Amino acid sequence: MIVTDVAVNLAHDKRNRKTPTASVSAMRILVVDDEVELAEAVARGLRREGYAVDIANDGTTALEKAELVPYDLVCLDLTMPDIDGLEVCQRLRENPPDGVAPRVLMLTARDAIEDRIDGLDHGADDYLVKPFAFGELTARVRSLLRRDAAKTSSVLVVGDVELDDTRHRARRVDRDLELTAKEFALLRYFMSHVDQVLSQEHLLEHVWDEHADPFTNTVRVTVGTLRRKLSNDDEDQIIETVIGSGYRLVHPNDIVATDTPDD
Repeated sequence: MIVTDVAVNLAHDKRNRKTPTASVSAMRILVVDDEVELAEAVARGLRREGYAVDIANDGTTALEKAELVPYDLVCLDLTMPDIDGLEVCQRLRENPPDGVAPRVLMLTARDAIEDRIDGLDHGADDYLVKPFAFGELTARVRSLLRRDAAKTSSVLVVGDVELDDTRHRARRVDRDLELTAKEFALLRYFMSHVDQVLSQEHLLEHVWDEHADPFTNTVRVTVGTLRRKLSNDDEDQIIETVIGSGYRLVHPNDIVATDTPDD
């Protein structure tokens, strides 16, 4: 069974991980597959990597969710009973939510060359045949998200802060940052959007999944703990509050010596 093979791969990759789990990216992903167990297994694995992941078990639901959420990546099954993956992919390309089409990674048991060509011609960015090793899935996801952000390296550097999403490590100057998966994901998103003002609603959409309660203060609390871990002794605080608008990560060279509120 494909579901069993993927679950075994997930367990194997977890046992053989050499570094603590943290986020490889602060991105929102939609997993679309009519095989419920498979979709949940893939989502669990991606969440362990720190991604915000939602699930749809048919093409109609996938398109409905894509209308509401600006997904960065869609992991899309090809064969589904209502609207198949090819049509879902084509619709996402022709009528992208917010004018920006998400990256699409086809996950399918169809391994013929003609099927791969058909998927790519319908707008898919990559194609992975089931059963697959979970490590290969995450590598392809990282590659697609770097491409989406016009990045060719898995390492982000902003001033004296460095984040390596492949090795799951963040550092400032010469010290490792002991971050939770969500803090790592949040830092990754800030570092991908330097000098941009990001509202709490925007961060909630991209760093948390659909189960996050929009009426809680989870964004403010997580930003606060990340700030405290980033700033040690006389280090400048690089995440500033833009009152009434949200938060902004500024390059250390651009910091003006003023007091920044904690939330």
